[in-house]
Amino acid sequence: MALSVAACGKAGDGDKAGGGDNKTIGLLLPENKTTRYETFDRPLIEAKIKTLCSDCKVQYNNASQDTEQQKKQFDALITQGVKVIILDAVDYKATKSWVNQAAKKGVKVVAYDRLAEGNISAYVSYDNEKIGRLQGEALVKALGDKAKDSNVVMINGSPTDPNMPFFKKGAHSVLDKKVKKIAYEQDIPDWSPDEANKKMSAALDSLGKDGFQGVYSGNDGMAGGIVTALKQKGVEVPVGGQDAELAGLQRILKGDQAFTIYKQIKPQADSTAEIAVKLLKGGKIDSLTDAKVDSLSGEVKGIPAKLYDAQIVTKDNIKDTILKDKVYKASEICAGDAKKACEAAGIK
Repeated sequence: MALSVAACGKAGDGDKAGGGDNKTIGLLLPENKTTRYETFDRPLIEAKIKTLCSDCKVQYNNASQDTEQQKKQFDALITQGVKVIILDAVDYKATKSWVNQAAKKGVKVVAYDRLAEGNISAYVSYDNEKIGRLQGEALVKALGDKAKDSNVVMINGSPTDPNMPFFKKGAHSVLDKKVKKIAYEQDIPDWSPDEANKKMSAALDSLGKDGFQGVYSGNDGMAGGIVTALKQKGVEVPVGGQDAELAGLQRILKGDQAFTIYKQIKPQADSTAEIAVKLLKGGKIDSLTDAKVDSLSGEVKGIPAKLYDAQIVTKDNIKDTILKDKVYKASEICAGDAKKACEAAGIK
């Protein structure tokens, strides 16, 4: 049953399973609007766990951005006796009671990508404030000599994502000093591209077509919605994103998006798998975590952590980053209407 759940990932099937053993690791991811989770995070984590523990099972579920759904998935794993859960929370504040109850039962929770509240055992992510700074710096560079006289629109990510305030803080630390002003700013629930499109349209109505010179987008998915809104009004300004999604890279090559932020998901996924397997086997994780963090509420101090760096990707360095690391093949990036843009950029 554990194998069938891992294969199909349906919520609710899990609670039919029998008692768990020390060979099952739960993997709960938050949503599937952002393509990285199903395309990279899940398969990479599952593959690494299999490499480290051939007889281990991964019981997977995706919450589709539904906090209650994720709580049911989490509770089902606890009921089955799963001793280690990798959790990428939909709403980081909501997890506190679940995680604390799990800890009392000896269940180890590894917060993946987003720092969940509660008594978690480890945290693996990125230096998210630095990522925000990189986004701000890349947008300033894209604005060029006109940056200091430019108005910028900021379309931030989901308020329930604990990383978002850090992205925002980092971006503001650069933009507030280097551009004229932030003329319009909104947070977008669920990182929704459709909602980002609507907010960009509202910004256009409010500011006018000439009322801003650049757009900060929290991620590439929302950047797609933003670019669509801009094109409908015939507006061309630099738009930046994050996550190095395939569609975002294609927009960069075509000149519709100025940059993205490339976060190497494989090292993050591998570290998480290593920590989870080590915890499952009762081992120490000191050698796998070289940092300590406190929960955002400040209630949990000194959480063992591993934080990775990221880098700016533009048309000029897609070859030396995305293609070099084999995130995507040139044939994938250069499909459809991106083919000519690839040729112009020397990507074959």
